[in-house]
Parts: sequence; C-alpha cells; structure tokens
Amino acid sequence: MLPGSANRRESPGNGLCPAALAVDRALAEMDRRIDWLTRLTPTNIDEIWEAFRASSFRSMPDSRFGEGLEQDAPVLRRELFALPVRDIENPLIEALLLEKQRELDRQIELVRMRGKDGFILASIDLFGHVSERLLQTALDVLEAVPILPPDEEDVGVEEVCEAARAAIAGYRERCPDFRCGVVVDPTPGTSMYVAGDDFHVAHDYRVSGHRVRPLIEHEIGTHVVTRYNGRRQPLHTLAGGLADYDILQEGLAVLGEYLAGYLPAERLRIIAARVVAVHMAVERKAGPEIYACLVEEHGIRSKEAFDTAVRAKRGGGLTKDALYLKGLAELLAHLHHDGDFPILFLGKFALKQLPSLQKLIADGILHPPDLLPSYYADAAARDRLGQARELPLAALYQESPER
Repeated sequence: MLPGSANRRESPGNGLCPAALAVDRALAEMDRRIDWLTRLTPTNIDEIWEAFRASSFRSMPDSRFGEGLEQDAPVLRRELFALPVRDIENPLIEALLLEKQRELDRQIELVRMRGKDGFILASIDLFGHVSERLLQTALDVLEAVPILPPDEEDVGVEEVCEAARAAIAGYRERCPDFRCGVVVDPTPGTSMYVAGDDFHVAHDYRVSGHRVRPLIEHEIGTHVVTRYNGRRQPLHTLAGGLADYDILQEGLAVLGEYLAGYLPAERLRIIAARVVAVHMAVERKAGPEIYACLVEEHGIRSKEAFDTAVRAKRGGGLTKDALYLKGLAELLAHLHHDGDFPILFLGKFALKQLPSLQKLIADGILHPPDLLPSYYADAAARDRLGQARELPLAALYQESPER
C-alpha cells in the first residue's frame, strides 16, 4: 500500500455531490449487469475446433452463446437514461459519467445485435474500426518480428492456479482488503481471463512455465489491481472502467508481460495477427478464410490461428481484439514522451481522460493509486520500463525469459 492511503476509505464520497454519487453507483452496477464479454464468449469452442479440424480446416461451425439481453435491453435502457447525469455539479465528473452512460448504451446494443447483420456496425461504434495505419502497423510487426520455436506447454491449470493464489496472497500482504477469487472454468478453450473480481482459467489450459508469471501480471497485476484501485476511489466507475478504457487496459497488460520478464516474439505476432483477423472479419470474411490467411501468409501456428479467427468472429465480427496492438502502440507513445507510469493504475480509464483525472487529483477529489503491480518493486522490471520508453513497437519482445 502506498503512503497516505490508509484513511482514504473514511470518506468515499469526498468531493462528489449526491447526483454524482447516485449516477456513479448506478453506472457501476449496470456495467456488471450488462456483462457483454461473457455474453459474447462462445460456449462450444472445443466442438468448433474438432469439427474444423475434421473438415481439413475448410468448414467452421457457428459459435453458440449463453444468455443474451433480448428481454432486458429495453428495461436497462430506460434505467440508464433516467439517471440524473445533468444534475452533477462538477463538470469534469459530469463529462466522464455522461461518456460512460453513452458507452453502456452501446454495450447493450452490441449484445442485442449478437448474431445479426448489424453486429459489426455496433462493434465498430463501441470499439472503433481498424484504421489503415493500425493495419499497416500490424503487418509491419508480422514482417519484422521473427518466427521463433514455440515454448513447450509444460504446465497445466493446477500450476497456474497455484501461482495465481501466491500472487493474490502477495497483494493481500500489502493491502489486506485486496480480493480476487481463482476459478477453474469448465468451458473448454477459454484460456485465462478476469471477470469482475475473479481470475478464470480453463480446466484444459496448458502453457509454458516461463509464461505463467507474465500472464498473471497481465490478468491480476493489471486488470485486478486497477479494479482494486478504482474501487478505492470516490468515483467507483473507475473500478469497472470509464468509457473506452479497454485500449489502455490491454496495452498496460501486454506491457506488463514484458516488464515481468517474458513477452515472446510469438505473443507480439499474435497480437498483431488479431488486427489482421479483425480487419478481415469486418470485411465479412469467413472464419476458415481468416485462419488460412494467418497460417499461410503470416506463419501463425494452427491452434493460435484458429483461436484468433474465432475471437474475431464472435457475435458476427467483434473488433475489440484490435485494441491490444492499438493500446500497446498508444502506451509506448505515452512513455516515449516521458509520460508517468504509476498514475496509469489509479483505475480503468482511457489515456484521453488522464488530464481530467489529474485535475480531479489536484482538486482533492481523486487520489493516486494505492497499489501497483508486484513487478514494479523489481529493479530489473523498472530497467525494462526504461528500455520500453525507447524501444519501437516491433522490438518489444524477448527471445528468452529474463530474470
């Protein structure tokens, strides 16, 4: 815990008028109820893979999904736009929460349009499109970053869960109220991810032992730590995320892998390949066509190319996966201009909102982050951060694990 943070929870509404408090809490709860990512995660990934492989990689069955928002969307929208956002006294907070209100409306529309012709437009409205510049950046990375032998997938879910629990225990030693559950996900092929306060890992997940800590720093050291810091802010929306927070979150999370000592060339290439896959999905290319392009033109391994294609085709064409490379590029630009690093962990937000948040800190309404990722205490990681301030994007990888 950072100095001066012990008494911050004594006055959680400090500086916020009653309307701001009401809107902030309501938006945070509505964010939880919409839960768009879970609603757009296929429940039959293993079945798709087996059928795709049996067809000699020519035919990919449709994804199946869980519960949608067909019945709840009108109710959620009425509640959303009944919130007294215009009654908020502080204009900076009004602007931030108005932006979040509009984003939640777009999330509702995204889930409502799942599997329909308008889904791609809804996704572009929420996450943006793949610009020519971003696509060229992705192609440049795929060209410049070498194809190296993959690491052996020598550990499974038990080892990952053990490492996650150890990381969580370390955070609890620093901040006793830090909480994060570890969940073994029964859905095959879902890899690892954070949902709410829980770290999920698929029951069939396997990975290189060298990658376990960097991936935990990605998920827990970024996504859970920023949620924790956001929850301790008077503005609770910073826990679930202000509008457009995904770009910075994913950039920070990928950079966290590098700072933790091992962001392999293959990982950076896959992040670039996601941009290519999203671009093709927006052009309504089929899953097998995306897969073939990634394998034959860009040298992505078969299973990774499949996962990337399925992710890009979620719901009919989900553009979110392009944000990983975009977020990493924007974060490096921020660091190249001597931008502050610790401040980026005060909650979940977009870089464009940082000046407003800094003003709210100066006004005593918000405060700097209470908790930083565990790697930040490591001198070697801070040295890597210094290197990252100088490196071009295509050089941000490690050929072997660093200690």
